[in-house]
Amino acid sequence: MSRKILAAAAIAVLIGSTHAMAFQAAPEAPPAAAGTKPDGTTPEERSNTARLNAEQAARSKAENTTYEQEVSAVAQQTAADQARFAEETAAYEAEKARVAAMSAEERMQWEADVAACRGGDVSRCAKPAVPPRH
Repeated sequence: MSRKILAAAAIAVLIGSTHAMAFQAAPEAPPAAAGTKPDGTTPEERSNTARLNAEQAARSKAENTTYEQEVSAVAQQTAADQARFAEETAAYEAEKARVAAMSAEERMQWEADVAACRGGDVSRCAKPAVPPRH
């Protein structure tokens, strides 16, 4: 088993060294033509690159502006929704308090009527229910 591992390792080393030698023997680059930069680009290529970069920058700026407008619109809508919710909540709480106060007042009046009725004031007693006719 160890012989197989050693043989496989030796083969891997040989293959790796062959690849390394292939990369070391790279041919030299041809001399640069007139007007080219050391990176091998021509004035026309640099001009096209600059134009494409400017177009992309303009698109990016327009997209950023659109995005900022959308974010602003969402923020304004959120603020309006929160204000409307606060108003509706306040109106609901006010109505709930009004109904509770009215209910408390009616209960106090009813309790006073019951106490007066029990005390002998029949004018404050509840009227008897009329039985349904068949």
